[in-house]
Amino acid sequence: MSPPESPAPAAPILGRNLTYGMLDRIGRAIVTGQYLERSFPTEAELAKQHGVSRSVTREAVKMLTAKGLLSARPRQGTIVQPASSWNLFDTDVLRWLLERQFSVDLLRHFNELRVAIEPEAAALAALRSDDADRAAITAGLVRMTAAERGDDDPLESDIAFHVAILNASKNPFYQQFRDVVETALRTSIRFTNRIKGRNASIDDHAVVHDAIQQRDGDAARAGMRHLIGEVLQLIEGAGDKAG
Repeated sequence: MSPPESPAPAAPILGRNLTYGMLDRIGRAIVTGQYLERSFPTEAELAKQHGVSRSVTREAVKMLTAKGLLSARPRQGTIVQPASSWNLFDTDVLRWLLERQFSVDLLRHFNELRVAIEPEAAALAALRSDDADRAAITAGLVRMTAAERGDDDPLESDIAFHVAILNASKNPFYQQFRDVVETALRTSIRFTNRIKGRNASIDDHAVVHDAIQQRDGDAARAGMRHLIGEVLQLIEGAGDKAG
């Protein structure tokens, strides 16, 4: 009888966890402005500060460089990039931005992007979706209805509806936008629901749903534009009050 196989070593997994933990801490520090008034530490300094190896630190710095937060220059070392260079389509960067001091402007910018993309995605979903796609959109709406009764999560069900439409568009660029939508909607939906004092309108979402089911691209586009337009109006109103 052969001896049992040894379990796979845990070191690589542990290394990845350390790297992502380091990435998250440093990324959040950069986005929240902790390096505005001081130079960015060297790899050796970072490793010592966070109690990790140089290799873990080096990998985290490489990942932050790929996200546009850092750059390495000869004789200058690693420096923090201006916010205009950050990759806002990276979900980590977007999450850090949304977790810092609340910004109505950021939510407005995000929903301005949504209104440029999601209505067209809804129109394409009406024309291109298959049975499974339409079933997923229906499932999202059913979950939203259940959430009104307290039987589901209002946030997760709303996100599921919008992501299902992006997937149903069959456009790979729109489909990849789903991660950005999911990340930012977690803040946007909470904010707008709090302003309204209720969850998202089931009727407005049902208009989009029904148009897609009926293969009416124009109606799906108009319904989604109306839905996001109302969100923008709420955000604009909140910005005016804050001002």
